[in-house]
Amino acid sequence: MTVVLDASVIIKWVFADRAEESHSVQALQILHLIEESRLAIVQPPHWLAEVAAVITRLDAVRVRRAVSLLHALELPIRADVEVYQKACDLSASLRQHVFDTLYHAVALHESEAILVTADERYYRQAQRIGRIVRLQDFTTWAR
Repeated sequence: MTVVLDASVIIKWVFADRAEESHSVQALQILHLIEESRLAIVQPPHWLAEVAAVITRLDAVRVRRAVSLLHALELPIRADVEVYQKACDLSASLRQHVFDTLYHAVALHESEAILVTADERYYRQAQRIGRIVRLQDFTTWAR
């Protein structure tokens, strides 16, 4: 199985120590599965920029180290024109930002991939399209 993790999940890796970051344990479990090569991952090209923007807003002291560590993961990127086109279609039909729909478009483009999200608003809008699961429900998919 291949996962695409949106920024809402990756942020939990950085802020797992914060009580307001619910489901951080599940997010860290996914990270460990990726590090152990037990779970494949592919990301849209903007993932690190989006995560860096959120980290900067939440904790400017932590951002430099966090971005360096995330960059060092060298997560594979998918930037095919078809992914961008699908993201634009999803954006228009769901009335969501292209930055959010790019994650889903990558999951739809990759064979047997699924988007894992902690963004409840996006999940409610996009679940009918499929290939998306909430972080809190992911444990059943990872077994």
